[in-house]
Amino acid sequence: MLNDKNILITGGTGSFGHTFVPMTLAKYNPRRLVIYSRDEMKQWEMAKLFADDPRVRFFIGDVRDKDRLLRALDDIDFVVHAAATKIVPTAEYNPFECVKTNVMGAMNLIDACIDRGVKRVIALSTDKASSPANLYGATKLASDKLFVAGNSYSGAHGTRFGVVRYGNVMGSRGSVIPFFLSLADKGALPITDARMTRFMITLEEGVELVWHAFEDMVGGEIYVKKIPSMKLTDIALATVPDAKHDIVGIRPGEKLHEQMIGAEDALHTYEYPEHYKVLPAINGWSHDQNRIKDGTKVTEDFTYCSDNNTEWMSIETLHNWVVQHQDKVAKL
Repeated sequence: MLNDKNILITGGTGSFGHTFVPMTLAKYNPRRLVIYSRDEMKQWEMAKLFADDPRVRFFIGDVRDKDRLLRALDDIDFVVHAAATKIVPTAEYNPFECVKTNVMGAMNLIDACIDRGVKRVIALSTDKASSPANLYGATKLASDKLFVAGNSYSGAHGTRFGVVRYGNVMGSRGSVIPFFLSLADKGALPITDARMTRFMITLEEGVELVWHAFEDMVGGEIYVKKIPSMKLTDIALATVPDAKHDIVGIRPGEKLHEQMIGAEDALHTYEYPEHYKVLPAINGWSHDQNRIKDGTKVTEDFTYCSDNNTEWMSIETLHNWVVQHQDKVAKL
């Protein structure tokens, strides 16, 4: 699928990009892999890691700038959209900026990809887009809807758009594991709520889900990987076993439990061995056998939430993962 193709990843200097780039270079040998982002220092640091690989290119730009996107997308075949304003409290206190990047940026990218004849586009979503309780989630829900509807706009250009959705990425920048590790010498960890649960996924699993989406998509599907859950208190025990826990209360806009598929989407959701697929409700696409393939329809009352999950990660499993990845986890 991606062999000898030109690929661009927006927000490519983030945690996902640092995993997607080396994995994709090794597995598919693309002709060109373009990192599109607005932070020149992050690009400078990342460029050092791939200085000897002529396939990796860097392009300074912002998804808010449609003209710059049009220039960057010249002769690009596949796009991964990872650029976003993601930190929940940051979005709550800076809502205009969050909307500009997550909603307007999505619109710019969709238009630019269609105009440039890009073949396939996968946008990264979040559990917070399902029944959103905060601005970040609301903007990502809007973004998801835009990418789904983008398949109606592409017309003769044939650009296909899809979405992948997953929860807490283990060890990624700004996430709870590196945050807890940074407080290891303080003797206590802040716990928002002892009842809180989170989905757990590795960056490598996230990359593999994107690859699968590129291969499988017809257009408009939302892919949700089956992953385990953990209680926040267990994450703390696995990360810094000897630390005390201070209950500090839920932050503005934060959910008690993560949800990736709500009851409203159950009517259009199908189950597969390793993932779920939410099909588009528009245009009758949820009944399209080319999109359904060998999926099994979920029940009408189905939800996929971190507290009603059937798979749970043990404290020992996460602890072993943290020990194995501790040297790089805060740098992901």
